[in-house]
Amino acid sequence: MQVQAIQVACSNCNLRELCMPVDLTETDVAKIDQLVQTRRKIKRGQALFTAGDPFTSLYAIRTGFFKTSVVTDGGLDQVTGFQMAGEIMGLDGIVNQVHRCDAIALEDAEVCVMPFERMEELSREVNALQHHVHKIMSREIVREHSVMLLLGSMRAEERLAAFLLNLAQRLHARGFSRSEMILRMKREEIGSYLGMKLETVSRTFSKFVDDGLILVNQRHVQILDADGLHRIVHTAQVD
Repeated sequence: MQVQAIQVACSNCNLRELCMPVDLTETDVAKIDQLVQTRRKIKRGQALFTAGDPFTSLYAIRTGFFKTSVVTDGGLDQVTGFQMAGEIMGLDGIVNQVHRCDAIALEDAEVCVMPFERMEELSREVNALQHHVHKIMSREIVREHSVMLLLGSMRAEERLAAFLLNLAQRLHARGFSRSEMILRMKREEIGSYLGMKLETVSRTFSKFVDDGLILVNQRHVQILDADGLHRIVHTAQVD
């Protein structure tokens, strides 16, 4: 894992609106610029942190894609989420001062390191930062509830449709295409996250292709009928 001094301030970062507060005064911006002093580069397959590591910092993803996972009582690796540029990682470590999951890079990535003690100090000085941290935590709770809904009440088609639509929406918010994406995760990892067997994931992808909803070329996915995917998800919500 390579550590380097920061070269681009938060105030000049093109992801600022995604992972930092907006509408700050010049004084507040200068303070927040001091929060991130280092970046780390993580190679594909390497861990940013692992379960049991001491918690010291939050991490803003600058480039790349990650998965978080935990080991179940049965020794299986359970994927708990996928994170991309502009999102914050490490919140799992706040409660007990140790990380509870593994964060693995799915491609070469770079993160901004935000020491949590310094972040707490700044939050007392910059109200907008404190509010933003609360917003991030709230977003994580909402995400957890969404996953519980996926796993608790949706059929395989509904789970995969909701996953693809959510991924497309998040990528579009970062300036990417609304309808085309490269899946950085394996189908086994999608299945682990959605509570589906690999065979079910592959079969459902094939059905979506046959139904004219998507095109698939290895990891490249093009959404042809977003309304059709929405109808599948909506069916689950009204049943």
